[in-house]
Amino acid sequence: MNASYDRIRVLWPDHLGLARGKYVPMRLVDRGARHCTGTWALGFDRTMTPGTPGSLFFEGLPDMDAVFDPITMRPGWEENTGIVIADLMRHGEPVAVSPRNALKRAIAELNELGYHPKVGIELEAFLLEPDGRGGWQPISTPGAYVYGTGPSVDPRGMIDELWRTAEAAGLPVEAINSEYDESQFEFTLEYDWALKAADDAFLFKLLARELAAKHGLMWTFLGKPFTDRGGSGLHLNISFADDSERNLFDDPSTEDGLATVAKQVIAGLVAHHQGLSGICAPTVNAYRRLRPGQLSGYWANWGHDHRGATIRIPPERGAPTRIEHRLSDGAAPVHSAMAAVLQAARLGIVNDLDPGAPESGDGFENVDATVGVPEHLGAGLDALEADTELVEAIGAEIVAQHVAIKRTEWDKFLGATTDWERNEYLPFL
Repeated sequence: MNASYDRIRVLWPDHLGLARGKYVPMRLVDRGARHCTGTWALGFDRTMTPGTPGSLFFEGLPDMDAVFDPITMRPGWEENTGIVIADLMRHGEPVAVSPRNALKRAIAELNELGYHPKVGIELEAFLLEPDGRGGWQPISTPGAYVYGTGPSVDPRGMIDELWRTAEAAGLPVEAINSEYDESQFEFTLEYDWALKAADDAFLFKLLARELAAKHGLMWTFLGKPFTDRGGSGLHLNISFADDSERNLFDDPSTEDGLATVAKQVIAGLVAHHQGLSGICAPTVNAYRRLRPGQLSGYWANWGHDHRGATIRIPPERGAPTRIEHRLSDGAAPVHSAMAAVLQAARLGIVNDLDPGAPESGDGFENVDATVGVPEHLGAGLDALEADTELVEAIGAEIVAQHVAIKRTEWDKFLGATTDWERNEYLPFL
């Protein structure tokens, strides 16, 4: 524990991917922090869905405890401020609807089978500036191109500042580059044990948005913020290690170098593809990105170094052998998405599933796969609830809480009049 800090920022990831928490002075750090269970009933617009599981809405909205060991304190990016990521408890028991608790349970259940998951995370985001009309627009980078670096793609110097600050805060960056579309970037964080990888990505997203806000800008990880540009994903690169940290996905004796357990994991992800969409694509907007031919994780398929497949197997073997899962939307809460993906992977193992043949089509005009994601958020939630095996694996209560909030979100969307409707019809009708 670093005694030089004046205060500690106690944070925890909620169901929307937001970083909830409190500042606590160092002299009171041993007390922890408390938060209202009603948080679990909140949507993005701050309205509450009565009766949401975990919110104890009709039981007086009591407190839950944010519990942490001060030794886990890490450097923050605010002056004289450390950070901890807390576990949420109530009456000494883990809060069932906490995404971080769900991820810890998924990891523990894989550990019981002898598998220790490691994850590398790739994030995509657009950098925005005010448009002068109360909204936001992409920053102007006319010299930008995919895999670009330097001032031509980052004239504001935001990447330099983000990189330096992330490294100082102990958030290890592996690579940053411009993406396909102007003002879009990709951030790759270093591979690590699953919980630390999720925590690092959670903090990295918060750091990015807070640094941009100081400059009057915004990083958005929304899946499809602009109709005329590509989408932003959250790619999870997964491998399993044994107790000696040997990569269990690697098997040089097989034709493609993949061990049986790797094939079972692939099979689990394919089998639960539609159910996973309800967690990994958790916004109305997410389904704008998930379309055939968009290299976005639409199809229930897998392939060797194939970006037209949701489950891509990169060509490296040996220690770097991994499975890249490309379904998740950039706005998906990292802990929730990772918990769901790891549970689907575990189900592939315990049920000894076979993934079938890899995708042989080009991913654009020709595709072997016949199953895609549901059409919209409402159907994604239906698919999640229908996949009862996946629901039980993730946790029935956390899924019920997620569905309750997202059903409210979907109903509000269905009842809203959009700008498109006004622009399309008002001049004539």
